[in-house]
Amino acid sequence: MKMIMKFVFIFMAAGALMAAGGCQRSANPYIDGSDEITPEQRLEKLGRLAFFDESLSEPPGEACATCHDPAAAFTDPRGGPTSKGALPSHVGTRNTPTAMYAAAVPPLAFKDPDDGFAGGLFLDGRVDSLEEQAHKPLTNPIEMGNADAAAVVAKVRVAPWADLFRRTFGAGALDDDAAAFDALAQAIAAFERRPELSPSSSKYDAYVAGKTELTAAEARGLALFTDEKKGNCAACHPPPAFTDFTYDNLGIPPNPATGHADTIDHGLATTLGDATYDGMFRVPTLRNIALTAPYGHNGYFADLHSIVDFYNTRDVRPWPAPEVPATMNKEELGHLGLSDGEVDDLVAFLYTLTDGWRP
Repeated sequence: MKMIMKFVFIFMAAGALMAAGGCQRSANPYIDGSDEITPEQRLEKLGRLAFFDESLSEPPGEACATCHDPAAAFTDPRGGPTSKGALPSHVGTRNTPTAMYAAAVPPLAFKDPDDGFAGGLFLDGRVDSLEEQAHKPLTNPIEMGNADAAAVVAKVRVAPWADLFRRTFGAGALDDDAAAFDALAQAIAAFERRPELSPSSSKYDAYVAGKTELTAAEARGLALFTDEKKGNCAACHPPPAFTDFTYDNLGIPPNPATGHADTIDHGLATTLGDATYDGMFRVPTLRNIALTAPYGHNGYFADLHSIVDFYNTRDVRPWPAPEVPATMNKEELGHLGLSDGEVDDLVAFLYTLTDGWRP
């Protein structure tokens, strides 16, 4: 079933990208010379081209789409618990989150005493907008590796879509490095706000709309998902977003496979400068979760069954010690008491959240 669902998603994503010219490699597929699109569409088109352009890294070869591939629900399909940068020897400390539905993430703010903080992009909430987020990987030495904004803009000036950039932002748009870098981020953010990145086209959505029925296992999984005395997953992953955007420390162990097992990732505590939130990361959306393995901020869990089993048995089986024990959530997970069959049913339901479903 997983392979079928993934094929459907790949087919839809690839078709959408080909229709927009995002991945073509003909002589100059980017500039159509037409003014028959709106300024908003032109901005989105420019952002799409930048998102898939592998020349924007240093050395060239890594695009935004390398770590956010539409074939894997805009996550990294290359294997490994965390992503490699433009230099293969550079490996990050975190599992690449999906760019899908990122437009729905609100700015970081204190929600209430019970829930603490919510919102903010990246897993630690350190920026508040897609524009701010788009800046960071381009000049991160572990990711796309450019020295600064000027180095990025120099690449844009010789890109095959440079004329489209000028048509979008003005004839002198590439003259000032800082302004051009901001404009590039604006375009990438516009693409990430496209409906294709937030389609809500899963089997679950069809079920809610009364267009299909769940299988027996999927229905049992949904019941467990919402039952406050069983899985209670909906407490932090309420539909339709399947996240409440809050922060939590699940007690995930260090991952030796990352090469950073001796480095503690403090998460939201680093963003806020407050140890109260040590080891906490933003609750991810579960939409397309079946396509976005591995799981956990450090990619510790290779598949869905493993992480659901961890939620269920963390406190009753000999799992490795957590990376940050002091703030670990001991109230809502760790000893759920689910049978193996109930874990299977939960996983079956999670597969219904994959976009691109067809009867």
